[in-house]
Amino acid sequence: MDVEIEEISAYDDSVKVKDNKEAMTEDNPDTVAGSTSGSTDSGNNNSSNSDISYHEDQNDGDDGLDDCDDMSNYDDDDDEDYMYYDDEDDECDYLSMQAQFDNVDLPAGVEATVSWLNEPAPSSKVSSQASSSSHLAGAQTLNPTLPEHASSSFAQVPTSSSSLVSGGSNSHLKEEVTEDDLMKKYQSFKHFDVVEDFSDHHYSNLGVQGQQPPKAWSKKVQDEWKILENDLPDTIYVRVYEARMDLLRAVIIGPQGTPYHDGLFVFDVLFPQNYPDVPPMVYYYSGGLRLNPNLYDCGKVCLSLLNTWTGKGNERWMPNSSTMLQVLVSIQALILNAKPFFNEPGYEASYVGPEGQRRSNSYNEDAFVLSLKTMTYTLRRPPKHFEELVIGHFRCHAVDILSACEAYVEGAPVGSVVKGIVQDLSATAEKSSSTFRESVSRMKNGLISLFTKNGANDCDRFRV
Repeated sequence: MDVEIEEISAYDDSVKVKDNKEAMTEDNPDTVAGSTSGSTDSGNNNSSNSDISYHEDQNDGDDGLDDCDDMSNYDDDDDEDYMYYDDEDDECDYLSMQAQFDNVDLPAGVEATVSWLNEPAPSSKVSSQASSSSHLAGAQTLNPTLPEHASSSFAQVPTSSSSLVSGGSNSHLKEEVTEDDLMKKYQSFKHFDVVEDFSDHHYSNLGVQGQQPPKAWSKKVQDEWKILENDLPDTIYVRVYEARMDLLRAVIIGPQGTPYHDGLFVFDVLFPQNYPDVPPMVYYYSGGLRLNPNLYDCGKVCLSLLNTWTGKGNERWMPNSSTMLQVLVSIQALILNAKPFFNEPGYEASYVGPEGQRRSNSYNEDAFVLSLKTMTYTLRRPPKHFEELVIGHFRCHAVDILSACEAYVEGAPVGSVVKGIVQDLSATAEKSSSTFRESVSRMKNGLISLFTKNGANDCDRFRV
């Protein structure tokens, strides 16, 4: 398919990027468009439920906050006990954590089939390994029928995610071969690919059903595929569906230098029938957690480029020039940024100087704890077609994550650790809160057990 792709234009002066410009790394200079906010009245909602609420000063009269704007309090004992480990028996700790994850009760109104917290779904066939380019020209139609019921739960990783064979005289050799195969799959994991099974997609029961999509719509979606295939940054992965061109799934790696570093964040996308006259619909798999003002625990993504928040000019969706790539890069750079506290409308002007910095640091601490929990959910319930990515990513980055935990426990501010190394030694002058340090310290042993079960090496040296 010959498609002329214009370079994505930069919106330097029109984008409402505050301190979040730092979220773009030097090796990921993709265009960012849109502005962010923690609340909106737009109709492009995924759910109507309220979020888990927490705020440092609940009675301080902040007009900018509604009852859905704040994240969960990680110090709530009822919510956190299943992440903490006091038993000296690591195996019992790990199994106990598994059992409790499988029985977590979500607040009323949260989607009943939250992907990482459901009972394991039946195993599905392996993702198609065919080259994506071979499907671009052929995937012109949508599947005329849909499954009677499409579960949104992701399959559970086995207790030992590496699926190693135990027992027998050749078990050690089999383990080594299996380990090599798993890492080869991770290292060769494509940033863009076309797959088949869409049964667990959030929007699988929406979109075009039983009818031929317009040719202009199909061509536009194929153009999006081509842009994604050629221009995705190294930290974003996408799967599209041969039988359902209107669906897409993306996994975004949290940027370094932010409270979301080394995390994996999963999004499902629907291209509506009147796309690109309207923006795509985007759903975030939150696991019931509110770790950012713009990522609601009900799955809603608040971004002006999606028309879910106010914006001017190029900040909003422009049918003739906006692309799905811009949406994904904007989520990574504008939402998963270094100072998400200031994503809240009016906070940059209301909280200035030392007070603003103090509140921002406190928010980052909350966000990091919830990001650690999201890592755990993702590893235990990897999204379909991304299993190799999830397993390999956390094997390779487990030491970096644990090194960051250790540095934060010792007082380094959240976001100051990049690839396991504190970047700004002077930053430790502003110590993290004692409550945060205690919380991360208590969580660390559980993470060590989880990462070790996943096949990561050299984790036990971080054990408290």
